Amino acid sequence: MMSRAEVTGIIAASRKIVSPNGVDELLPLQINGSTQWVSIRGKDRRNPMILFLHGGPGSPTMPADYTFQTPWEDYFTVVQWDQRGTGKTYAANDPNVLASTMTIAQMTSDTEEVVQYLLKTFSKQKIFLLGHSWGSVLGLAVAQRHPEWLHAYLGVGQMINIRRSEEEGYRFALDEARSHHNSEAEKELLSIAPYPGTAELTFGRIGVQRKWIMFYGGLTYGRTDFSYDGNAWNISPDYTDKDLDLVDEGSLYSLTHLLKAAEELNYENLVNFKCPIFPFEGRHDYATSHTVAEEWFKRVDAPTKKLVWFDNSAHMVMQEEPGRFLYHLITDLRPSAVKAGDGSSIE
Repeated sequence: MMSRAEVTGIIAASRKIVSPNGVDELLPLQINGSTQWVSIRGKDRRNPMILFLHGGPGSPTMPADYTFQTPWEDYFTVVQWDQRGTGKTYAANDPNVLASTMTIAQMTSDTEEVVQYLLKTFSKQKIFLLGHSWGSVLGLAVAQRHPEWLHAYLGVGQMINIRRSEEEGYRFALDEARSHHNSEAEKELLSIAPYPGTAELTFGRIGVQRKWIMFYGGLTYGRTDFSYDGNAWNISPDYTDKDLDLVDEGSLYSLTHLLKAAEELNYENLVNFKCPIFPFEGRHDYATSHTVAEEWFKRVDAPTKKLVWFDNSAHMVMQEEPGRFLYHLITDLRPSAVKAGDGSSIE
């Protein structure tokens, strides 16, 4: 039986960046009065940069990024960031001190500070901003406020109207339960009806809806649970044992402080942008409704816009179809950066 240290050592060695102009950093930054951790990786600093805004709130991507990100690093410098209240960042701060700062406005400001750090440190005029799920709340806000910083904004599992999305996900799960004659699922889902209705979105009610969305492939297409992702976290070379021990605590902390604000979120009228907009959507995504995102996108006005569908994905597109995801990063997004003088053409 190999130890965790031996396994993570093997993974770290296999993805070690040794190219002379590469970057491979895992470091804490001081962002708006708190210590926040980032991972910065790429084979060539001259490549365009992607800042990845993870979901949740409180669900870091950094501990599972090795499962899909390494090929990106040939063409981009990729930044994973554990947001305020999440993962390594949660472990590095006193949660009682930060509690009053756990707001969408503060975390949008944090995002802006991280972008500014990257622009200055890597002498970039612009970067790509990728918001996944909850991260798309912050990403779309920054795209609206500072389009001059972005080659493009990429929303994956784009959040637009939380209550509408929750309602569609619930309807999907209940329809699936009935079509499969799953009396247990139908009983549990009916116990929270009407969902979401006008009642508070408590952890318990959300938990029931998410349980059956996940079971019927609305979180990851064709899978009934999320263990493949959680198990990958356990052998992350970027997370210490302490970081892993505190992941769930940080997730609960983030959700406790941010759920009410997220519940009230409605971006349906946020449709005018001055930077390119590229949603990447899974056809089977019911964690954040793909249909709500599609309806919003039809009304978007932007210099360039394109909706890319992933037919064999739900919510975890970058892990479900990693090859196609990279293909579209290279063919749909990267050329705009190269045209602006950020990175070389692919031979």
